[in-house]
Amino acid sequence: MNTHDPGRRRALGCLSAWGGAAVVWTVSGGVPRALGATGSGMPPGTSNDALTFVQISDTHIGFHREANPDVAGSLRHAIADINALPRAPAFVVHTGDVSHLSKPEEFGTAKDILKELRVDRVHTVPGEHDTIDDGVTGYLKFFDHDGMRRAWYSFDQGGVHFVGLNNVLNFKAGTLAALGDEQLAWLRSDLAGVSHSTPIVVMAHIPLWTVWEPWGWGTADSAQAMALLRRYGSVTVLNGHIHQVLQKVEGSVVLHTAMSLAYPLPTPGQEGIGEPGPVKVPAGELGKLLGTRQVSVLRGKTELAIVDRPLEG
Repeated sequence: MNTHDPGRRRALGCLSAWGGAAVVWTVSGGVPRALGATGSGMPPGTSNDALTFVQISDTHIGFHREANPDVAGSLRHAIADINALPRAPAFVVHTGDVSHLSKPEEFGTAKDILKELRVDRVHTVPGEHDTIDDGVTGYLKFFDHDGMRRAWYSFDQGGVHFVGLNNVLNFKAGTLAALGDEQLAWLRSDLAGVSHSTPIVVMAHIPLWTVWEPWGWGTADSAQAMALLRRYGSVTVLNGHIHQVLQKVEGSVVLHTAMSLAYPLPTPGQEGIGEPGPVKVPAGELGKLLGTRQVSVLRGKTELAIVDRPLEG
């Protein structure tokens, strides 16, 4: 499928980038918990046998405008924080928009920089910026997880079943993209062999719930995916795309969006915003608006324990 669109390229090319933080996750006793920013380190009481991984998102490698002329440096700053953690994470997940305009040189630069992470593996899913010219073809030349030439996959580690999904292939500004029938059929088949007591972590770029439909902040067929997932006792969904932290709980499914390593975006439905773009603030104020949220997902509880942590007080 060819998704080349000069107008879309111009719109995406107007995006700017600022630095951000990565989110550290651990799975202990079958319960995923967000521990906060890499800079906050591992909190006391984290089990030594817990599976810990880090989420980053929306790096936009290839952006070269005044708001951030060194997006590669921003990613390297986050990598330095990850590599400095007192206990190395098992792996890193990147929830999309690896590149800015899906150019081979952007993917190549991103892949080279990500090799600086002291982890065994970086698991990625595509964002809409990664599919501009020729769908996922260019992305998969650099980030094909299992050699199957498709942008969805699953793997098991530490007693947890991980699923990476592609919900950006038919992306168009102002409309809801979708997973599609083929991928939903694959998801149904993949989950059929997973015990209902096994924790599941899902990664997809666009939120798997409708955050704000006029901006395309949602997935058209997310209800079908949720129907498959809510049968399981512990499901955590990690998304990017909206460049800010939001959570939603639907029974046993807890959904989280992540901050960007690029720039903040307006709050959903913000008055006067027809199409969301970067929120520019004075350099000294940026750290107050970028931050992390520590989330504890407790078995048997319907409410989340949440602690917000700005990068700067």
